[in-house]
Amino acid sequence: MQKVMEDVDVVVHCAAALPLWSKEEIYSVNVEGTANLLKIASISGVERFVFISSTAVYGKNVKGTKEDAELSGVGEYGKSKIMAEKECISYRKKMIVPILRPKTFGGPMRLGVFQILCDWVMHKKNIPIVGTGENRYQLLHIDDLLDVIHIISTSDEEKVNETFNVGSAEFGTLKEDLEKLLQYAGTGKRVIPVPSKLIIPILRIFEKINISPLYEWVYETADKDHYVSVEKIMDRFNWRPKKSTADVWIDTYAWYVREHEKYEKNIGITHTSAWNQGVLYLFRSLF
Repeated sequence: MQKVMEDVDVVVHCAAALPLWSKEEIYSVNVEGTANLLKIASISGVERFVFISSTAVYGKNVKGTKEDAELSGVGEYGKSKIMAEKECISYRKKMIVPILRPKTFGGPMRLGVFQILCDWVMHKKNIPIVGTGENRYQLLHIDDLLDVIHIISTSDEEKVNETFNVGSAEFGTLKEDLEKLLQYAGTGKRVIPVPSKLIIPILRIFEKINISPLYEWVYETADKDHYVSVEKIMDRFNWRPKKSTADVWIDTYAWYVREHEKYEKNIGITHTSAWNQGVLYLFRSLF
């Protein structure tokens, strides 16, 4: 990494072990890995280290949450991101270390849990959701995240050396935005609400016995209002997201329809690979 960082002005650190990974891997990559990179960046004379954190640091109940809210990470992944943020803050006297907390982001080349949804839509299935779907749920388009990373990497240092939420500014309820996706896809199918009290315990068991790729962060937040305030970054840099949450679903799906043959057999545990749906394949046949 020292060789990689020679003559580098800005490092954007977005590598992370996901919730699907083991606890040991999550802390090794997300905490120790971040600490190692910060140390090397500081030694190498890097001027700015942009850390991509997560809104998982806020816990499960996120409703207009601002950056100064109390942190309560969802699962080991969320806790590891909190610890990694502390490592970043400890280096702010040595270099500029902005922290971005993006909502779950989608768009072209985003697979993982998005691939599962796109697969179901493409196969003309109804889409089950946890709860009524009347909860407001915010996503983020990858194009908007890239815009923000560029802004944070190039703006005056006294304006960027802080922590910022990033998310879409336009979003409805989970059901409304998914219905826009189904309307775009033209499948004639619909969103099927499933009572939270029924499905969450089942998904929790499936995760525990390792027959479903869906993890706590996905199913425990799906039935709740889940959106952060993006006023700080919009006001500070006169920036506004170009894409709505419905655009995230639609753009991800449109890309997947075009490119799925290249990726659907690339089974893995990252956001750039398809996930083994496990028992969800059985449920797909029922919908």
